[in-house]
Amino acid sequence: MTRYLMAVGTKKGLFLATSTDRVDWSWSDPHLGMQAVAGVGIDTRRDPVRLLAGAHSQHWGPVVVRSDDLGETWTELERGAVRFPADLGASVEQVWQLQPGPAERPEEVWAGVEPAALFRSVDGGESFELVRGLWDHPHRPQWNPGAGGMCLHTVLPHPRDPDRLLVAISAGGVYRSEDGGSSWSASNTGIEARFMPDRYPEFGQCVHKVARFADDPDHLVAQNHGGVFTSTDDGRTWSLATAGLPADFGFGVATHPRRAGTAYLVPLVADAHRLPPDGQLQVWRTGDGASSWAAASAGLPDHCWTISLRDALTTDGADPLGIYVGTRGGEVWVSADEGEGWTLAGQRMPDVLCVRAAALP
Repeated sequence: MTRYLMAVGTKKGLFLATSTDRVDWSWSDPHLGMQAVAGVGIDTRRDPVRLLAGAHSQHWGPVVVRSDDLGETWTELERGAVRFPADLGASVEQVWQLQPGPAERPEEVWAGVEPAALFRSVDGGESFELVRGLWDHPHRPQWNPGAGGMCLHTVLPHPRDPDRLLVAISAGGVYRSEDGGSSWSASNTGIEARFMPDRYPEFGQCVHKVARFADDPDHLVAQNHGGVFTSTDDGRTWSLATAGLPADFGFGVATHPRRAGTAYLVPLVADAHRLPPDGQLQVWRTGDGASSWAAASAGLPDHCWTISLRDALTTDGADPLGIYVGTRGGEVWVSADEGEGWTLAGQRMPDVLCVRAAALP
């Protein structure tokens, strides 16, 4: 019998839940209490599965912790946190992303942090080293923080070429590397920055999240600060893809791991409101590579004025696919049938910052 794991990072700790049907969930008491958990990784390449969490304590600062027993015990990195080299005079404020690398590099883990920087681990997340090629990029001093801070929030290893990597920064835009992170190029051609005098700059776009389509990893979809965009050349160029959507703002985007051209997002009305269209929490789905979108929201609540943040929309990789949406109102909604219907899996939690899920091997 398949068992499903859900990890929910909130402003006051990490909540873990398991289920056999993705309808009824068994929740543990909160882990990492009074710490904001903005980044979670579930590394299913390992046996046993490894959990990684980026937590921030107001007293102790940011740390990365790991568990190899599904949260029964936690181990903190020897030095306590992902750290900048001392000579840079920089300090990590938050770990926003913990992304396992490709299958052929089972010990590789990437961490995206605030201020916007990328770190790499080659020992399964036990230690991390700054990727100097991105930190030393000449654009970096000109990046500006978005409303949520200047964070590197998306890390996308290429599944067919482990030396290719794409990251997204708020508000720096999309950057690509083809040499394992040694060098980087801005990859924002066609992405609009409505808030800037030059609406199509080389960099500086406030990209909220990027995901790869499963059938073609060079085909990408991005939720931007104003607009949904797609790329068919691994981010070199982008085009607008909002046909059918009720609003073009939002944060999270997730793709189906097997169905060609299928992706999900949660639209919001913006800029001034940043609330769900018509006061309903909505998930919209594309099945044609973002050429068109249709609602997949049956069961989600009306009279709902909460939102979902950039890492609070995710999938679990199972068949049929499970889709998960966490809200700032402390709820998690789950679809066990690829978006056809939704049930409430958890409620009355602190502000949900991120959700990750997996079918356990």
